[in-house]
Amino acid sequence: MTADAADAAATIRTDRRAELIAAARHLLETEGAEAITIRRLGAAVGIRGPSVYKHVPDKATIEDTLTAAGLAEQADALQDVPATFPALARAYRTWALSHPHMHQLINDRPLNRARLPVGLEDRAGAPLVAAYDGDRDMARAAWATIKGLVDLELADRFPPDADIDAIYAAAARAYATTKPDPPTRAPRQTGRDQPAGDPATFGRRGHGGDAGPVPGGSDPQPAC
Repeated sequence: MTADAADAAATIRTDRRAELIAAARHLLETEGAEAITIRRLGAAVGIRGPSVYKHVPDKATIEDTLTAAGLAEQADALQDVPATFPALARAYRTWALSHPHMHQLINDRPLNRARLPVGLEDRAGAPLVAAYDGDRDMARAAWATIKGLVDLELADRFPPDADIDAIYAAAARAYATTKPDPPTRAPRQTGRDQPAGDPATFGRRGHGGDAGPVPGGSDPQPAC
């Protein structure tokens, strides 16, 4: 085979692979991941099923390629959204309801990270991580809640009288990013101001306690 012929054959294989990925995406969007079979992919591009393996090693490679595409689209959908739970939940919900089978593909099977483009998973999760000031545990908990709400909505699992928008609003309150003020400590009372029997004085000399004096005149410290 000449170099030109080899280049042409490689181009055909590349084009055919792209056609197979496009066919798989169409089957995913219209029927779900279960519809992606080697036989149907071959029929979609005009080749026999076994010939598909000349262009892709297995069906898992096609699913992993679609997963990477879905994560990239998710990242794009959230990229310019304000870094708050309500805004990110709203944006992801809109995207997922428009692509329900892609939502399920990227979330309901093990993620083959070895086949993902470098940094893609982090890019997809970055908006929620930013919403919680880098706290990945909080971001993951919030993500699990958003994903679960979308799953229930897609499955039509909420009761008929459920206000789904109100449920998302309740989740937003639970995952509010406003940090509470640190607790303030009450002013310390002197022995003169403390009433007899005040628990703070138990064990001190002159207040009827039986623990005796504290060595060095210091206050008792909590056992922590």
